[in-house]
Amino acid sequence: MSAVTRTEEYDLKSVVCSNRLQGLWRLMTGFRLTYLGASVSLAGAALARAATFLLLRYFVDEIVASEGAGGQVAEIALGFVGLALLEGTFSFMSGSLAARSAEAVTRRLRNYLFDHIQRLSFAYHDRTATGELIQRCTSDVDAVRRFFSEQAIGAARIVMLFTVNLAALLRLNVRLAVLSVSVVPILVILSVGFFRRVSKAYEALQDQEAMLSTVLQENLSGVRVVKAFARQRFECDKFGQHNWERFLRGKRFLELHALYWPISDTLCGAQMLLSVGVGALMASNGSISVGTYVAYTGLIIWVIWPMRNLGRLIVDMSSGLVSYQRVAEVIAEEREPLDEGDWRPSQGVRGRVVFEAVGFRYPSGYAALSQVTFSCQPGQVVGLLGSTGSGKTTLVNLLPRFYEPTEGSLTLDGVELKRYPRQYLRQQIGIVEQEPFLFSRSIRENLTYGVDREVPQTEVEQAARMAAIHEDIMGFPARYGTIVGERGVMLSGGQKQRIAIARALLKDPRILILDDCTSSVDVGTEHLIRQALKRLMEDRTTFVIAHRVQSVITADLILVFDEGRIVDQGTHPELLRGDGIYRQIYDMQTRVEEALE
Repeated sequence: MSAVTRTEEYDLKSVVCSNRLQGLWRLMTGFRLTYLGASVSLAGAALARAATFLLLRYFVDEIVASEGAGGQVAEIALGFVGLALLEGTFSFMSGSLAARSAEAVTRRLRNYLFDHIQRLSFAYHDRTATGELIQRCTSDVDAVRRFFSEQAIGAARIVMLFTVNLAALLRLNVRLAVLSVSVVPILVILSVGFFRRVSKAYEALQDQEAMLSTVLQENLSGVRVVKAFARQRFECDKFGQHNWERFLRGKRFLELHALYWPISDTLCGAQMLLSVGVGALMASNGSISVGTYVAYTGLIIWVIWPMRNLGRLIVDMSSGLVSYQRVAEVIAEEREPLDEGDWRPSQGVRGRVVFEAVGFRYPSGYAALSQVTFSCQPGQVVGLLGSTGSGKTTLVNLLPRFYEPTEGSLTLDGVELKRYPRQYLRQQIGIVEQEPFLFSRSIRENLTYGVDREVPQTEVEQAARMAAIHEDIMGFPARYGTIVGERGVMLSGGQKQRIAIARALLKDPRILILDDCTSSVDVGTEHLIRQALKRLMEDRTTFVIAHRVQSVITADLILVFDEGRIVDQGTHPELLRGDGIYRQIYDMQTRVEEALE
């Protein structure tokens, strides 16, 4: 197995740690040697720079001040050139290796996050805003990348420069060396204090950025609704409020940065002035040579100003640490166990479904279903009728194990549903939603989405004909290669609905879930679809969610829901003989249709 494959398969669950620096170190697994190479290159560059100033001292004291040493000038010049080349080479290697490892780490992190989010439960997605996830997968991941490519390696560079140049200063003069670093403890304390405050400010800023992303994402997704209801001004005002809050938090964050620089620059400037002044006095009274003073003035710059930049990096590193924590929170979420379960029938699923006193409560405590009991045989059609929020969709979401019942027993072919692996179970179920989602791909790719095999074009066209969409597709210039646009924007509502139906038919499931899927088509097309579905639902257990009685009138069993309970059940003739909610809905819808004719 190649190194790339091993690093790609590394489970990032292990990077979740309360100690953020330790977590970031774990995140480097597989790329630490490369990053170590960048650090070693930094040491080489720092040594070359320090050697340049020591060579400068030798040149001033031994060559310039001596007579008859002109012959060594060329050698000294070559030495300066050689050291400059070494420093440049090591600096390039350091930047290149750091960038390579940082990009590799973030590439793996992005891939893992995308895969991880696909495997999180419906409950997690219910409580987490889309904009929040987008922010963590983009802005926060990029902040982690900058931490490795700029901040961490920058801190290592500063430490190397400080250590090497301080050692060179000690070699020149111990008193001057000690004097030169007297401001360092103050800078470190100042930086740590600002780090804590900046971390909180950056976290607040990122939270607001996520809120702004959510508002923008919702607005762009629903732009047609906004225009249809002329709500542009309302949406602009709402966005403006969130943007103003983002401005305030961003200003607070930048004010902390702006406050740090004058303080650190004043301290470093005073230290520089004091050190150079003391060095000049020592050179004038003969305590140190002129060459030593020249080398000292060069080295002191690379001791004090790197420490000043270390303070900046410590403050900037707060963004990387906060972003790591935000990303780690997503990684820490438990995945939906798709392969959990021990029952995979060798003969496949037949489709006998039994609910016995099934109840379901959302994590908030809201009871969506209560004491639901019914059964259906393989190949039967079950109609689900009721007002919005009565529990119809929640019930069918239990079948693919999007959610687990909190009460009662749910069996498929006599086996508890929880014994079926989710992955296997969902391969046996086809779903057509009320508002079908199409990807910005070709019509053919949308039709074959979810079919785990190569599908011949003839089979694709046959499914399209059965869903009464083939003629529409052939009318497009690119036919089945037509790109449908984002969320199928290039298609009408009825066309999207029929493509979703054809997609479910190509999957050839044992259980069908149809969520009022004929609501967006005209009467003629609806008739064609119903005829096709009648043929295709043979030997398949089908659940039809509907708001109109006419959509479930031929069902083998009709369940009428109200506030999460079954209040009526039976066939159409049986329910018409009663005086329950079903009869009331039927009479009301019949009168409305007669009035419209």
